[in-house]
Amino acid sequence: MDMKTAAPRTLFQKIWESHLVRSQTADTPAVLYVDLHLIHEVTSPQAFTWLRERGLRVRRPERTVATMDHSTPTTPRGADGKFKILDNQAAAQLGQLETNCREFGIELHALGSEGQGIVHVIGPELGLTQPGMTIVCGDSHTSTHGAFGALAFGIGTSEVSHVLATECLLQSRPKTLAITINGKLRPGVTAKDVILAVIARLGIGGGTGHVIEYRGSAISALSMEERMTVCNMSIEAGARAGMIAPDDTTFQYLAGRARVPKGPAWDQAVARWRALPSDPGATFDREEIFDAASLEPMITYGTNPGMGIPIGASVPEPANATARKALAYMGIEGGKPLLGRAIDVVFIGSCTNSRISDLRAAAEVFRGRKVADGVRAMVVPGSQRIKLQAEAEGLDRIFRDAGADWREAGCSMCIAMNGDQLKPGQYAVSTSNRNFEGRQGAGGRTFLASPVTAAAAAVTGRITDARQLAR
Repeated sequence: MDMKTAAPRTLFQKIWESHLVRSQTADTPAVLYVDLHLIHEVTSPQAFTWLRERGLRVRRPERTVATMDHSTPTTPRGADGKFKILDNQAAAQLGQLETNCREFGIELHALGSEGQGIVHVIGPELGLTQPGMTIVCGDSHTSTHGAFGALAFGIGTSEVSHVLATECLLQSRPKTLAITINGKLRPGVTAKDVILAVIARLGIGGGTGHVIEYRGSAISALSMEERMTVCNMSIEAGARAGMIAPDDTTFQYLAGRARVPKGPAWDQAVARWRALPSDPGATFDREEIFDAASLEPMITYGTNPGMGIPIGASVPEPANATARKALAYMGIEGGKPLLGRAIDVVFIGSCTNSRISDLRAAAEVFRGRKVADGVRAMVVPGSQRIKLQAEAEGLDRIFRDAGADWREAGCSMCIAMNGDQLKPGQYAVSTSNRNFEGRQGAGGRTFLASPVTAAAAAVTGRITDARQLAR
């Protein structure tokens, strides 16, 4: 096709079309080539069993990278330097992943190794995640990697098997949704607040069948870690993936990382990446527009991430049976504010908010303050490298001096593994991505919020607008 007459294309279209092995037809989905397959211990064991039963090998082991994250303990290591795994099933999953990676020749970042951490943290950290890629993982929040201008999405266990065996995936082409956020965020409003506000407007099904491209001046002003937070929760609006066009911020983040091209190959890669952003005049199936200056710190009140409100607002009166059930589970009433409500636990971590900038922001709130009596506060870095960096900066001392637990890297209370969980009836302010019934422990009740809001709750013992604690 003559490029002078080619129709303008979106970022999504460019990546999708460049990875098609076979186009979609009326009867069959497309076959899409996969550049990077990330795996962990929870959703991969059955896939390797499937390969063994059929006598198959991994098609491109060099494009598959594994880490241990979901089932890993985050309690401090013993005097012998070893981890204490409380759950027998977790121990079995970790052992099986090690066996599978050794047998099939897959790179593994094992528990306690320098590169170990949450799968959606170490991918960008190592430079494995790059613009223009297709990236999949047996985990819902693979959309995180879309912050780099990649098409990244979660897949099911059977699809993990197919990617291991073929390095391809059957996919139906999604629609596109532009989320345009222009203007400047006000002080105290974070990337987590941005995405919670987006989900509150769209609802948990508002992005179904779409890939979201986040754009606008407020998005361009975000750091890479903030962009990852935004893309991470795209799935919570029902979207297939979330993406942000690569730019100089992206390239500066990637430059020098272990797995990115070096020398002339780096220059060539950046030149390719600069051609990825959506063309002027490219059209989307839908668009939603937000004014950044109108956004406030957000917090959820119900049992899905779409049930969110500005932190100073009152909980909406329930409009249907689902809302009534959610409020009953949470033990709160419509028409009343959440501000001042007592909490029991604070969790700062997860693939949404466990990066060094998240920990720095939380530390600023904790600095010189104490965790409120009766409150348990846990701070869990997203990777071993982040843990070491935080300790080099003295952030761990700030958390410990305040009375918070400083943990080893892992998913931790996000999915209530290895004893990191709520007790029935407890309230938690959490920086994770899901507040479903029992998500952080049977009977536990979760308010999703940013690291600064979570830290403010920890030191006051109640839901607090962190801007009130500004120094």
